[in-house]
Amino acid sequence: MDTDTDSPGNSEHAAQPPDSPLAIEVLFANQDVLVVNKPSGLLSVPGRGPDKQDCVIHRIQKLFPEALIVHRLDMATSGLLLLARGAASQRRLSMAFEARQVHKRYVAVVHGELRTPDKDWAEIQLPLITDWPNRPRQKVDPQNGKPSLTRYRPVLPNSSPASHTRVLLEPVTGRTHQLRVHMLALGHPILGDSLYGPALDKASRLHLHACSLQLPALNLAFECPPDF
Repeated sequence: MDTDTDSPGNSEHAAQPPDSPLAIEVLFANQDVLVVNKPSGLLSVPGRGPDKQDCVIHRIQKLFPEALIVHRLDMATSGLLLLARGAASQRRLSMAFEARQVHKRYVAVVHGELRTPDKDWAEIQLPLITDWPNRPRQKVDPQNGKPSLTRYRPVLPNSSPASHTRVLLEPVTGRTHQLRVHMLALGHPILGDSLYGPALDKASRLHLHACSLQLPALNLAFECPPDF
């Protein structure tokens, strides 16, 4: 399963009420899969407690009762989210994720001027582990962390203000908060990150969006630009 994810008990943000204006756009549906554009501020799956029951899967199941989660996005992250229609499809898609046969790309805006070292794509390989005293935060841990690999490339020309950089991110592995922690480790936290960003960051949302999703085995590919 994909795992730049929110854990069910994540209390990073308050859950949206059932009458939330955060609409979910269904971009694609066939007999096997659904693809939606998840808004920032909505959980992918329910959390603990009655105030964290509003989420993508509960909303989508009102339209498609057979829909099942295959992967998740952080509550604060927006963009392309894939769901299965039925248990057999969920098993096939979960196996595709585990075999890294699903290709994902994100766009983010980070603090500062970010450059790559003399090549189009650069890599971050820093092992990650849960920062247990400070959950749901994650941290870099060379001794005990799980191997984690992110590819990144600044978008040129950069359309963001001079103090920020727009960047493409490709998670090769899928650890919790991987993109957010890796950008922080580079010294370029993502704009609007309430967990890892600077205290003076007053952006209204996390500037991280799942913009591309490719499933070569199913001959499917989706693009969804961010609203930032």
